[in-house]
Parts: sequence; C-alpha cells; structure tokens
Amino acid sequence: MRLKGGLLDAPLAIVDLETTGAHPEHSRITEIAVIEVEGGQVRGEWDTLVNPETPIPYGIQALTGITDAMVANAPTFRQLAEDLFERLEGRVVVAHNARFDYGFLKREFEREGFNYNARTLCTVRLSRKLYPGHARHNLDALMERHGIRCTARHRALGDAQVLWEFLGIAERECGYEAVAAAAKGIAKQPSLPPAIDRAAIDAIPDTPGAYIFYGESGAPLYVGKSITMRTRVMAHFSDSVRSGKEANLAMQVRSIEAVRTCGELGALLREADLVKELSPAFNRKLRRSGGLFTFVFAPHEAPHRALRLAGAEEIESGSLPFMHGLFRSKRSAMTALRGLADEHGLCLQTLGHEKSVRGGACFRHQVERCAGVCAGKEGLVAHHARVAAALARLKLPPWPYRGPVGLVENDAQREATEIHVVHNWCYLGTAKSEDELTSMIEGPPRARFDHDHFGILTKFLAGRARAKVVELPAFTRENSIEVACTAN
Repeated sequence: MRLKGGLLDAPLAIVDLETTGAHPEHSRITEIAVIEVEGGQVRGEWDTLVNPETPIPYGIQALTGITDAMVANAPTFRQLAEDLFERLEGRVVVAHNARFDYGFLKREFEREGFNYNARTLCTVRLSRKLYPGHARHNLDALMERHGIRCTARHRALGDAQVLWEFLGIAERECGYEAVAAAAKGIAKQPSLPPAIDRAAIDAIPDTPGAYIFYGESGAPLYVGKSITMRTRVMAHFSDSVRSGKEANLAMQVRSIEAVRTCGELGALLREADLVKELSPAFNRKLRRSGGLFTFVFAPHEAPHRALRLAGAEEIESGSLPFMHGLFRSKRSAMTALRGLADEHGLCLQTLGHEKSVRGGACFRHQVERCAGVCAGKEGLVAHHARVAAALARLKLPPWPYRGPVGLVENDAQREATEIHVVHNWCYLGTAKSEDELTSMIEGPPRARFDHDHFGILTKFLAGRARAKVVELPAFTRENSIEVACTAN
C-alpha cells in the first residue's frame, strides 16, 4: 500500500494511547504506540508501557489488560518525553478520535515543559466521510465492516495497526484521490467531540449571543459569548487547540445551548449573568459576584475615622457617587490606599486604618511618610481636603445621563429588538417588548452594583455608535411607555 498526496504524503505518526481515564487534566497515559509512515510506507513501529504514577482504575485494567504491576517498572512520561517529542515532530498525528489522543499528548508534554503542536487526521471522521452510509464508525465497527483482525484489541500497538490497515483498505475501495481529498477536507474542519454531531452545530445561529457547554448529567462546563456564535463554538473544537485545558473542555462537552441576542452588548451581559448563575467549571474571570470593596469618604460623619472600607453589600445604585475605587479584595484596596498615603503624606492613623500610637504621632510620621496631622503639624480640615483631592482619581465616572436609559439593539434578520435598561451604571435587565419595558420602569428592583456589568457598560458606552441610547422616564408608576417609544 502506498498512500500519497496532500496531507497523506506528509510524514505520518499513527498513534494510539491507553490511559487511566477519559480526561487529560486528571488522567494519565499507560501505553503509547507510534507507527511511523513516510512516503506511504511504514518506516518503523514503536510502543511502550508508561508508568502513570497513579493507580489504574479496575475497570480500565479489565478493559485493556494493563495492570498496576505491569507499569510499575515502566518509564514515566517524563523519561520518555524528549525522545517521543523528536519521534512525533513534523508528523501528522493519525488517530481514531484524534482529539482524545492529541489532547492527552499535548497535556502530558505541557507538564514536562514542551510546547507540542501538530496537525491531526481523525480516522473516525475519515470513515464518516468515505463511508457515509454506515451509522457506526468506532474501531470495532471498522474492524467488523472491513474484516480487519486485531491481535491485541485495546492495546496501543494493536489498535494502531488496525488504523494503518484501515487506511490501506480505504485507498483500495475508494481510490487514492478520494482518500486524499477526504483527508484534506477533514484537516480544514474542526473535529467535534464524540457526543456532538454536526447537526447540533449547524443549529447554532452564527449571530450574537451566549452559549453554554454542558457535560455529563447536564453539568455546566463553560459559558462563552460571540457576535458569531457558531464560528466561535467551532473554534473550541479546532485541531490546533492551544492548551491542555481547552482540549480537556472539548472532550467533556455532551451538549450545547445557544442563547441568541440582538447584538454584542446583549451577548456580553448575558454571558456575565449566566456565569454567575451557573458557576461553570471552566469559567473563572466572571464567576465571582461578591468580593468587591470600595472606600467611602465621609469626614462629616466621623472626622477621625473619615475613610471607611465598604463591602459589596453596600455598593448599589444610589451610593455610587460616594464610592472611591473598586477592588476585588481588602488586600488590594489597602495596597492602593497606602500608595496614595505615601504619595500625598496622608495619615492612615487619623483615617482609621492604623492603630493609634501612644503620644499621638503615628509611625509613618516618624519615618516622614505622614505630613503630621497626628502630631499637630496640620489641621484636620486641611488634611481631609488633601485626602479628598487624592481620592479624586479613584472616583467612579459619573453617570452621564439625567436618569435611566435604554441601550437599543436591533436584529434585522428576526425583526427583533432588545432594550437593555441601565441606571447609574447598574444593569436592570433586558426588555424585549413594551410590556416588559413598562414593568421595569414602573417597578424596578433595588439596583445592586455589579463590577462585571460596570466594566461592560463603561466600555460599550465609550463607543455609542454600536447601540442607540434612549433616555427613559424616571422610575415612577405614573410614567407612560410612550415616552420611551417616541424617543426610539
């Protein structure tokens, strides 16, 4: 057999792995086989057991026949990494469900400091392309359909030899040109997770929106957003995934839900809300809704404890004009305050953020970092005036409108409109009809500040051309929706 042309004319590495489980982040490799092919001819076969440095689950031992005792004296992946990297370098990785094998290789190499990237050819997808009339394309189905015998099923070299024989049979049955064309076409398309079929991807609109990946038993794995959802979802399944984490995510996906919005702003806000609502395992950045702190400067209330650190529970729509800075932790807030105090000679003892020292003068004054209000060298009013000036740089940007506004996004394709209601940097919700907008205006809930919404809205309003801004009537039960409608 001589496979040649295009992708198949490149040096190939027909790879099969046995592992301790299904996920490269938590499981490890127990056996590796590589059949090296050049110019359509086998140039070498290599296989080895691998010590996974973790117990092999009993079910896996029963399936593969590989036991803890068999791998106890085998080399670890660390010991094999350099030689294996050189063996695979420059070769197209051919594997059955290539995402699985490639994902494990990439993650194992990452652990050892190697940046491994390779083109892949998935024989599951190749079989589907060449034999579309058959429903099943797993390795057992291929063996039964094509009469392929395997001397060691569920062992790495035996399974890799089945793949090589399948490629030869496909060339004889379908022709060299058809196999080469199918391989070339597959290389241009993302390989989907085993549980996701193409119809599920095609059902996702290539429009703005948020999408949710679900794993086993409907557990939320990841929430994302895009102005072209289908394209972005497909990118998650690219054969050239950038990290072991991405490969791990793709392998766990069992279903996908798409939430269409009228525009980019709606997608951003929906993503932020869904992450907090679902707490998906692979999202980090937007997951925390608490853990927010700010400084409140109120010298008229407590002159000698004029600057107070307030938590998220106090940050709401009406209090924003009195807030100075937004911090994700008390530590980051105090670091910022000490920086301001050093720069402007402020007294943290007088502000209530350092313990009082017997005799009055604080330690910072003794090391010439405080101008001396605590030692009687400066009046309290003058000191607090300098505090106010220093804090000015931390004040949140003022709300640029007289009252609430609606940020209008239209979806011409569906003839749909969404109005995102915002007041004092607080997102109150999205209205898709006049009744919904009326309900928001007549009885808005107490507006709780959200740091993620704030970041989205400030950036979005800086580029207003992307959304129409409509000033809404003040929140009272006497207002009519006609004001908002005529403004639109």
